[in-house]
Amino acid sequence: MTVARSVALFAVAALFEIGGAWLVWQGIREHRGWIWVGAGVVALGLYGVVATWQHDAHFGRILAAYGGVFVAGSIAWGMVADGYRPDRYDITGALVCLAGMAVIMYAPRGN
Repeated sequence: MTVARSVALFAVAALFEIGGAWLVWQGIREHRGWIWVGAGVVALGLYGVVATWQHDAHFGRILAAYGGVFVAGSIAWGMVADGYRPDRYDITGALVCLAGMAVIMYAPRGN
């Protein structure tokens, strides 16, 4: 699997997980209704499916690496969906998380 495909899978997983959690939040906290919650639950389930398409067979590695994508993606989602303005520490932290993801997933290994 190419790095580009793996990164794309992480991006799709982030859309499903962050989007799903946002839909649940909107349904419950913003009183938009149970249809929003249900759509969020479906999206969260699809996130789990997409995560299985990564090439690495180690669940812990995939989920740990995805954590970096989740952090950066959550900040980006907040900017787009809620008008959130990250400060330099948010951005620096997200970049550190993405660097950690790259080390976990794409460092050369002998196995």
